[in-house]
Amino acid sequence: MKLNVRAGSLMLAASLAATVRPAVSAELLVFEQAGCPYCLKFDMEIAPDYAQSEVGRRAPLRRVDIFDDRRGGYDDIEPAVFTPTFVMIDDAGEEVGRLQGYPGRRYFYGEIQPMFDRLAATDQASKGAARPAGPASRQE
Repeated sequence: MKLNVRAGSLMLAASLAATVRPAVSAELLVFEQAGCPYCLKFDMEIAPDYAQSEVGRRAPLRRVDIFDDRRGGYDDIEPAVFTPTFVMIDDAGEEVGRLQGYPGRRYFYGEIQPMFDRLAATDQASKGAARPAGPASRQE
C-alpha cells in the first residue's frame, strides 16, 4: 500500500511539473489548433527549418494547443485568442512580443525580427549587469 501511495505521489508531481512550465531559456510559443489552415501552412513553410535559423537557435519553438492552455504555462501573459499566435518569451519567463496570425513565408521572419531584437537587447543588458565595473583585470 505504501508503494502505491508513493508511486501516485510521484506521478502527480510529474504531472504538475509538466503542466506548469517556467522558462529555462527563451522560447517561441505557437498557439495552434487542429484544422487551422494557417497553422498547417506555417508547419509546411517555416517549422521544418526554424530550429536552424538564428531565431530558432535562441528561442526554440514550443507548440501549445490553444484549447489546452491559452497561456502556454505562463500566468503573466495575455491569453492567446487566435491561431496561430506566436509569443516570444525571454529567459525570465516574460513576454517579449507576439504575432497574431501567420503572414506567410515571405514576411514571417520580418514580423518576428523586432521581438528577436528585443530579446537580444535583454541578453546584452543582463550581460552588462553581470560585468564588474572598471577596467578588466589582466591575467598573467
